[in-house]
Amino acid sequence: MPNEQNQPREYDAVLGGQNSTPVDAAILGGIAGVKSRLASPAVEVRIAALSEALKYGEAGLDLILGALRDESMQVKLAAFSLLKYRDEEKIKQHLQDYFPLFEFDVITVDSSGKENSRTKSFAHFFTEYLGNAISLEMVYIPGGIFIMGSPDNEARRYKQESPQHQVTVSAFYAGKYPITQAQWQAVMGDNPSFFKGAKRPVDKVLWQDAVEFCGKLSEKTGKKYRLLSEAEWEYACRAGTTTPFHFGETITPDLVNYDGNKPYAKAPKGLYRRQTTDVGSFPPNAFGLYDMHGNVMEWCSDRWHDRYNGAPTDGISWETGTDEDRVLRGGSWDFSAVLCRSAVRNWTSAVNWWWFKGFRVAVASVSPSS
Repeated sequence: MPNEQNQPREYDAVLGGQNSTPVDAAILGGIAGVKSRLASPAVEVRIAALSEALKYGEAGLDLILGALRDESMQVKLAAFSLLKYRDEEKIKQHLQDYFPLFEFDVITVDSSGKENSRTKSFAHFFTEYLGNAISLEMVYIPGGIFIMGSPDNEARRYKQESPQHQVTVSAFYAGKYPITQAQWQAVMGDNPSFFKGAKRPVDKVLWQDAVEFCGKLSEKTGKKYRLLSEAEWEYACRAGTTTPFHFGETITPDLVNYDGNKPYAKAPKGLYRRQTTDVGSFPPNAFGLYDMHGNVMEWCSDRWHDRYNGAPTDGISWETGTDEDRVLRGGSWDFSAVLCRSAVRNWTSAVNWWWFKGFRVAVASVSPSS
């Protein structure tokens, strides 16, 4: 039958990677070959095998579903890309179980603060359960390369944001929101915050307290939680953008909790709330992270350096030097818009607290099923 001539057969040869094939070697094809390549230690081989699996009907589909449990996030994403538009109930259930996603709108504005685009996006996350119906959502941040710091032509920039430099950041998970008071209470057993509210970010937090929280959370979950490095924080905040804010050229009080009496660019004056707000009250960035601008400043792990000369280029925490001050990023409810820009750097003593200081957590790119 002519139709069968183009169908793969069990022992068809299939190229399975970049290495040359040994002389006189037999290359296993068909569904057995796909299974074999999915067991390869090479990520690129496993990804290539997933596309091949589509040729083998239900048996191949089961292999793609199984790849949602792969230890490599690259392989998981490749499997997801092959499944995301399928309507079968079995596939939807597997995606929910092994690759949970949330959908959101990504908003950008012009220099006057007027919305000029709104697009649907999604992000992968996993959930840590902290007890007493309190949970912590961790969002996958894909690795990549970005330019850290602000360009010379960015209005009202500060010298601490120089020199711009290229940084490579490895994939990791970041808290969807700053740590809330409910989450802090579940891990630490108290609540130091000035502005009370279970869903508000915890404030009045010392740097050492934030580090202690990460340690206790690690003991509780078996994962190594930590503060974001300063490079990770800016990379996560920008989410692929190069503008002063991930929203674009400016912000408004409809998008960020800051002192609306002190706008940026051509944005008009607006509401000044004079307090923190519940996390997630404003739109997220393209990575699915909320409150990266305003609300509370966020502790990073790094020691303070007043320039980027000699800064790490691999995204790790900058721990050289003797300065005991630590880095804070993101601005706050009490700050002007200019101090909420993606590139702005702040610093203070690790033993200093105030009611605009909080933090979010990071964890290595671990499998959600682990």
